[in-house]
Amino acid sequence: MTRTKTLAVLTGGGDVPGLNPCIKQVVNRAHEHGWRVIGFRRGWAGPLNFNVDDPDGNDKWVVDLDDQVVRTIDRTGGTFLHTSRTQPSNMRGPNVPAFLRSEDEDYGDPGQSYDLTAHVMQTLDHLGVDVLIPIGGDDTLGYGARIHKEGYPVVSIPKTMDNDVFGTDFCIGFSTAITRSVDLISALRTPAGSHERIAVVELFGRNSGETSLIASYLAYADRAIISEVPFDPDKLAGLVTRDKLSNPSNYAVVTISEGARLIDGDVIEYGETDAYGHRKLGGVGQITADLIKRLTGQNVLYQQLGYMMRSGAPDALDRLVAANYGALAVDLAVRGITGRMVALREGRYTHVAADMPQRGVKRVDVDEFYDIEGYKPKVAHVQGKPMFLY
Repeated sequence: MTRTKTLAVLTGGGDVPGLNPCIKQVVNRAHEHGWRVIGFRRGWAGPLNFNVDDPDGNDKWVVDLDDQVVRTIDRTGGTFLHTSRTQPSNMRGPNVPAFLRSEDEDYGDPGQSYDLTAHVMQTLDHLGVDVLIPIGGDDTLGYGARIHKEGYPVVSIPKTMDNDVFGTDFCIGFSTAITRSVDLISALRTPAGSHERIAVVELFGRNSGETSLIASYLAYADRAIISEVPFDPDKLAGLVTRDKLSNPSNYAVVTISEGARLIDGDVIEYGETDAYGHRKLGGVGQITADLIKRLTGQNVLYQQLGYMMRSGAPDALDRLVAANYGALAVDLAVRGITGRMVALREGRYTHVAADMPQRGVKRVDVDEFYDIEGYKPKVAHVQGKPMFLY
């Protein structure tokens, strides 16, 4: 008798709208092909913490997925499988699961890290996983590529609201993040205009300024500071002051990426590094707002959009792409085409090498889409330009 094949899915890194519709499509499509589907909870923490010797304690880390389990999940944002920033190849001593600890080691040193990939592979083998579908950004997909090289078939799906995964024009979550940002920037015109202030709106965007660029372009913000171009606060203060004075309602709006930095300054980070070596970003908007107020004497409204950009249900475009990415990933798995990442390139669904995100970086094309002198989007003509101005 032919064994039923098993597909596993997980979501890692930050949550974004569109993950649940993607998971639902993966499950429904796989069942159409007669495959069983399991979901790992909390990203890579799922297979890492799965204890093959403790079957009664593993419900926290893995769940069987069928049509009824995922029936309504597409109606909400985030990921019902939960997520984490766990990196099994770089586990700090105190975070190593107790059942994986050796009696000879002292795991109290947070500076000591351990590569527990062998156990992840053991989990996949124990559960009879034929193909693994990780959904995530650079870090999650990078580890997925590592798993594939170690011998386990992987088909990955890119998601990040920054839209900065190299190898694809679009990542799940980007469209909704822009939609939320435009709506909130437009809403902030009410208090900014009522109080005749300069509004400084800080948006998520670690290394790529695409969210600030596109949101400001669509919301008609006066200025946009992006991660790729260090800015001069004196120059920015002068520009937004003129913007404010030329506005009949006597206010101005500037967006700024959380990863932006002042000329001769550093990116604003705080807290401890996570498993992928990242510290939290945020605060450059407040610093910029304070500088503008001090340099101009104008009243300034500062708003950090933060998690509001990734909250709530996905918009129509994120639903569409998420569903199609899920369907394509399963179709590739069923056909035995693995070691791939699904992608959109030049408006068409396709797939690229799973390690493509590690082969380069995706950033705003400053020469094509940004006015360095004016600190604002520059789209002189659109014929022949990519849809998302990447």
